[in-house]
Amino acid sequence: MASSVLSLASATPSASLSSHEINKGKLNLGNAGLLFNKEKTNPFIKTKSCVRISMVVASNVSRFEGITMAPPDPILGVSEAFKADNHELKLNLGVGAYRTEELQPYVLNVVKKYLPIEGLAAFNKVTAELLFGADNPVIKQQRVATVQGLSGTGSLRLAAALIERYFSGAKVLISSPTWGNHKNIFNDARVPWSEYRYYDPKTVGLDFEGMIADIKAAPEGSFILLHGCAHNPTGIDPTSEQWGIIADVIQEKNHIPFFDIAYQGFASGSLDADAASVRMFVARGMEVIAAQSYSKNLGLYAERIGAINVVCSSPDAAARVKSQLKRIARPMYSNPPVHGARIVASVVGDPAIFKEWNAEMEMMAGRIKNVRQKLFDSLSSKDKSGKDWSFVLKQIGMFSFTGLNKAQCDNMTNKWHVYMTKDGRISLAGLSLAKCEYLADAIIDSYHNVS
Repeated sequence: MASSVLSLASATPSASLSSHEINKGKLNLGNAGLLFNKEKTNPFIKTKSCVRISMVVASNVSRFEGITMAPPDPILGVSEAFKADNHELKLNLGVGAYRTEELQPYVLNVVKKYLPIEGLAAFNKVTAELLFGADNPVIKQQRVATVQGLSGTGSLRLAAALIERYFSGAKVLISSPTWGNHKNIFNDARVPWSEYRYYDPKTVGLDFEGMIADIKAAPEGSFILLHGCAHNPTGIDPTSEQWGIIADVIQEKNHIPFFDIAYQGFASGSLDADAASVRMFVARGMEVIAAQSYSKNLGLYAERIGAINVVCSSPDAAARVKSQLKRIARPMYSNPPVHGARIVASVVGDPAIFKEWNAEMEMMAGRIKNVRQKLFDSLSSKDKSGKDWSFVLKQIGMFSFTGLNKAQCDNMTNKWHVYMTKDGRISLAGLSLAKCEYLADAIIDSYHNVS
């Protein structure tokens, strides 16, 4: 119920107004309040009075009425549905978080015994060296602007704001499909984007010709967003030869490569191998943007630790870029948390702990490779149709794109209690060797019996 509060000031003593009198008066509405003018005869003093009324209206109609409900997150929604399912054979293959063979979260030993002895400067130093190589000339020549960000998402958002501010009208090209948050990030930063072809449903592989054609067709000076390794959601990466051709086209078109590195060391088990694509572009003398995250390879999901790196043609340009990245970050979140940065600096900066981290990454990547192999073996042995399931082995990293459509994914959940995103992506980190045959049965049934 709407209500009104009236504050009265009158030229005559003890002025009061009834609702009847107000209704008979003349109301002049303005931003400053309500002006009420009325001629009134006082039986004792014959004079004209002017009464000013300040009105504050409280209403149950919200000023935010035009804001619509945001759709539920497609991945977090999978987890909620999984929790509500009581079936004993249920599997949650929707969320990309590493699990042990017992399907429990894994806390890395190097995290348990970290020594918080260095600050953010130490993190910025080691994270750039980890990505580009400690002996890379761009490091020695101080041509890299590195700023700690709020994991991969926050780092990408900083770069998007930089693009919007200093490359007005420039377009970002993203792969089709891509990580679901990429579009949100560029939309929020008001950076225009379009897609380049990437996934070929016929082969469940890379549409390389389509990718190259779309990059060539993009307006000169576009930003080309590339997954440095372990493409999310497909798990399909270009070969080394294909990366060289991609770099050729980007150079020819004067585009700027923009890498998202979320799985360095976690994809192949080797930090250097997983950074090879970025280092190839840098070695060609290209200016490069690269976002990093330590959520996957160090398990630091809750610490929100990552970085944005901009490789520039000169130290002076790098200094100016860094100053503007800091300027953008200041009103956005002021300064990043220190805890995760100290963990990374300690792990990477200590040779013994760094060696142990490498071994643990090899172990994690190795378990996922074993699960991938077992799933392929189970699919191949159980499916008598002659379908080629080798794409499972050709993909890399945490995710596998199964090629299942939405109806088939629904069957996976409704009949087999396997929870996954509706685009056909499964997280192999949520799968154990013991459940590979069950998953193979579900996939085969859904593929062949649901259109």
